[in-house]
Amino acid sequence: MFYTDGKLQFPVRVESPDPHFARALQQAIGGVEGEIRVAMQYFFQACGARGNPKFRDLLMNTAAEELGHIEMLATAVALNLEGAPVSVKEQVAGDPVASAVLGGLNMKNLLSAGLSAMPVDSDGVPFDMSHIYASGNIAADMTANVAAESTGRVLATRLFNLTNDRGMKEMLSYLIARDTMHQNQWMAALEELGGPTKVFPIPNGFPQEQELQEFSYAYLGFQQDGSEPVPGRWSDGKSIDGKGSFKTMVPQPMGQKPVLGPAKPDSGAQAEQS
Repeated sequence: MFYTDGKLQFPVRVESPDPHFARALQQAIGGVEGEIRVAMQYFFQACGARGNPKFRDLLMNTAAEELGHIEMLATAVALNLEGAPVSVKEQVAGDPVASAVLGGLNMKNLLSAGLSAMPVDSDGVPFDMSHIYASGNIAADMTANVAAESTGRVLATRLFNLTNDRGMKEMLSYLIARDTMHQNQWMAALEELGGPTKVFPIPNGFPQEQELQEFSYAYLGFQQDGSEPVPGRWSDGKSIDGKGSFKTMVPQPMGQKPVLGPAKPDSGAQAEQS
C-alpha cells in the first residue's frame, strides 16, 4: 500500500517564473535520467527482489521517495509556468512569461496539460519505460542503480547551474543531496553483498569454468596498426574481482567469413539471391 499526506517532501518555491526552466525541469521528470525512471526502476526491482527482505525494503522505500521527487518537480514546473497564457489570442507582448511560452517552448505543457507538468522529457517525448532495469539479480540491479543515480545527479547539477532562482536552487540542492545518499546506499548494498570479490562477475552463481577463461580477463586492443593499446589498471595486474589477472591481447580473427544460404522462395528477395 502507498500513502500520502498531501504535503511535499521538501518546500518548492519559485521567485521568478521561467517557462524556459520549466521545460528544462521536464528532463528531470521524464528524461532517461529522471525521477520517473528511478521510481519505476526501484519499484519493479523491489517487486521482484528475492532473498534477504531488507533489500526489498531498501528498494521500496527509495521508490516511494522518488515518487515524492516527481511531485516536487511537477509542482516546480507548474509554478514556473504560472502567468503563461491560456489563449493564443491574448496580448503577450508585455508579458515575458507568456511571450516565452508562445515563442518556441514545449507547447505540450500548455495545450495538453493546461500549464502543468507531464510525464515527458524536455523535448516533449513521453517516457516509455524502456530504461527500467529490473533483472531479478540483486547485484546487477544495485550496480545499475549506481549508474542511474550518477546520471541523475549530473542532470540535477546542470539544472542547478542553469537557474538563478533561489527557490529552485534550494530544491535542487536537496535533490542533489539525495542523489549523493542514493549512490552511497546502493554501493553500501553491494558491499553488504560481499563487495567486488564476492559480487563480481555477475551473476556469481554461474561457474566460471564454463566460460572461455582465456578471455575472462583479457583487455582487447583493436588498433589498426596492430600496436598494443595504451595500458591502464584494466590491462595489467590482479582483476577487480580477485579471481584472475588482467592481460592485454591484440586479437586475431578466430571465426570464418559468414556464408548464408540462399533466400527462401516467396521471401521477397531478388531472383539472384535464390
